[in-house]
Amino acid sequence: MTQLVNNPPVTPPAAPQRRLLLIAVGALIGFALTVIWSAEFVDQTVGDNIANTLLGHDAKATPITGMATGVLFALVSGVAGTFTACNIAAFSALTPTMTRAGATKGDRVRGTVRPLGLLAAGMIPVSALYGALVGVVGTGMPQFKTTTGDGIPPRLVQAMIVYGVIGLIMIVLGLASAGVIKDPLAPLEARRPGARLVVMGVLIGGFLIGRPFPLFRQLFQDAADSHNPLYGAAAFTLQSLGNIVIMAALLIAIALLTGGRVGRWLAASPRRAAAITTVSFIAAGVFLLLYWDVRLPSIFEDYWYPLAPWA
Repeated sequence: MTQLVNNPPVTPPAAPQRRLLLIAVGALIGFALTVIWSAEFVDQTVGDNIANTLLGHDAKATPITGMATGVLFALVSGVAGTFTACNIAAFSALTPTMTRAGATKGDRVRGTVRPLGLLAAGMIPVSALYGALVGVVGTGMPQFKTTTGDGIPPRLVQAMIVYGVIGLIMIVLGLASAGVIKDPLAPLEARRPGARLVVMGVLIGGFLIGRPFPLFRQLFQDAADSHNPLYGAAAFTLQSLGNIVIMAALLIAIALLTGGRVGRWLAASPRRAAAITTVSFIAAGVFLLLYWDVRLPSIFEDYWYPLAPWA
């Protein structure tokens, strides 16, 4: 008798308990972040100081001279931009990777590095292609245009569109993790294990397409002025890689210093990991959507949005 060999059925991940409560908590966290988030503090006090310290000079006041300097600036400004409003959502992408506990330190490091590699595999092509496009088109792109009379500047309109779309995608993934809707990535993940992290990498790479971070705009100007698509691709790729350096170091440190206990705790209950993923994605998605598409326009359209005194 001829036996047909089929791929084993893929067991859907367990949905967390109290899913509606988890969704509400995630949405509340995302909203609260939009109320207290201070772009000036994060971009200038945190981002600028990190860049100035790593470069050894005033990053904004010192011109980028030459490709070698530009490459270094790209990486450093990426690290400095880790905690901007654009990157806060990236941390939710790697929550599932912490379930990979290993018997030895090497196993735990490899279990963390591989997901980071998948993340980079999705992120790098997007960053490189956009950087190459900037090198070809130059400063005529909407992301470089800062004023349009009394309306919202084109660069912020672009940011609103990009981050609004990414925020919606995050919310959909959060609802899928909660088991409220069908997981749109499940068929792809079944055919290509790890594809979910590659997709998250694509989203993180897409942050550059909307990013108004001042140090990034400085890099954007340099890449545009070079009219060199290879340099633009390299610089933007390093910017994206710099964005996840601290996150990668933190995950590896957790894997090493806790002896894999965090991973075993998460792996012990699929519902537990799903609950954390749900809250993370919903919070990130709501934050991106409200911050960029509701709070930001309120500055120009003159309507009220609740803000903390320091925001």
